[in-house]
Amino acid sequence: MTKTAQRGLLLLLCACSDSLPPPPPPPPPPTVAQVGQWSAVQAAPIVQLHLHLLPDGKVLSWGRVGDPQLWDPATGTFTAVPSPSRLFCAGHDFLPDGRLFVAGGHIRDRYGLPNANVFDPGTATWQALPPMAAGRWYPTTMTLPNGDVLTLAGTDSAAADVTIPEVWDGTSWRQLTGAGFALPYYPRTFVAPDGRVFYAGEGRQSLYLDVTGAGRWTGGPQRLFGTRNYGSAVMYEPGKILYVGGGDPPTNTAEIIDLNEPNPVWRSTGSMRFRRRQMDATLLPTGEVLVTGGTEGSGFNNPVGAVHVAELWNPATGRWTRMASNRVTRIYHGTTLLLPDGRLLHAGSGDAGGTVDELNFELYSPPYLFQGPRPTMTGTVPGVVGYGDTVVVETPDAAGIAKVALIRLGSVTHALDQGQRLVPLTFSQAANGVSIAFPASGMIAPPGPYMLFLVNGTGVPSKGQIVLLRP
Repeated sequence: MTKTAQRGLLLLLCACSDSLPPPPPPPPPPTVAQVGQWSAVQAAPIVQLHLHLLPDGKVLSWGRVGDPQLWDPATGTFTAVPSPSRLFCAGHDFLPDGRLFVAGGHIRDRYGLPNANVFDPGTATWQALPPMAAGRWYPTTMTLPNGDVLTLAGTDSAAADVTIPEVWDGTSWRQLTGAGFALPYYPRTFVAPDGRVFYAGEGRQSLYLDVTGAGRWTGGPQRLFGTRNYGSAVMYEPGKILYVGGGDPPTNTAEIIDLNEPNPVWRSTGSMRFRRRQMDATLLPTGEVLVTGGTEGSGFNNPVGAVHVAELWNPATGRWTRMASNRVTRIYHGTTLLLPDGRLLHAGSGDAGGTVDELNFELYSPPYLFQGPRPTMTGTVPGVVGYGDTVVVETPDAAGIAKVALIRLGSVTHALDQGQRLVPLTFSQAANGVSIAFPASGMIAPPGPYMLFLVNGTGVPSKGQIVLLRP
């Protein structure tokens, strides 16, 4: 091609480019009504690696170092509440009367204390109980349908696996000598609809534990994915469990099981956008599950690959949606807790594991807090309700209520909320409000403290009212 032809072609191309329309503008950033909003980072006196919402609305937390602390969301203040023994890496759940039961604790890494303690929110004091037969470090503790408390797994004062579960009946401990079995740290266990305890992982083989008599394990279905260590599991409806993330390298996959079926099996549900290990899954009043924190990096606790984007799982569709991103890397020991006002407290990370000690927390406001007026409860909501009770809750928004949710108060550590479950309640219209039927038995909702939420047809929840569900 001659130089003259080249100049002509260049002029032609320039003329064509001048006549092309400009590219479209980039899409607008998502709104807070779509992805929610994170608060500024706020200081805390300890690494909050054990988090508990108390029946008075305050939050009790402790870490590896320092005294346990009471945080008052109304004032933002922290108050030290020294404990009788060192609680780091203990197990915990709420008793039927609303006190927090704590089993085990820390001598040094892998060496567990046999101590048991109770925290009374009414007096902000601790009470030491008779010790267990064995020390426990990284045990799971859970309240049973009759109000007894099961503690299983962990390592003892010689760093050996504790294979015999123990049950606290309010006065003394009994050992389930017929149920000796070595489980991973902090096993993900839930009360099944038939009253047995269902072990969902971290191992791949599911199991059932019958706590009557000397106790007995029986086999359950195998999960689809292998070992989901430091993944998170929740019971999003009675008998229905979501298990997500975990593994090394981490996975983004998730699976569900329905224990109400005659022959339950694990099934795949949608996968997260991000692979995660050391993350938290938290139930929302809408029935959705929010996942926060974690890392995509291989190894035990790799900050390279830390995930800041939250993701929301919809049980109706099985799909995940990206939410807003928090600021602080939260991996081992990060924690997340639902508050009565519908926000989530996201804290911790560090205090071991070779990562930064995060003496701070963030608050997440989900999209539902930006999607219109919230339903309100007027009048007095009973502080104590019994199994099978029907209660009329006054609300001017009765005609728009589409769901009533009961969520057990959170007690969170190590990617596990040890009592977390959501129970949808049946309801009907009543004069000046809604008539709500509470669960018939502790197999659906073990006794203890719960938050009661009204949710309208657009998915906006009321503030939660804390009630004690008692026999």
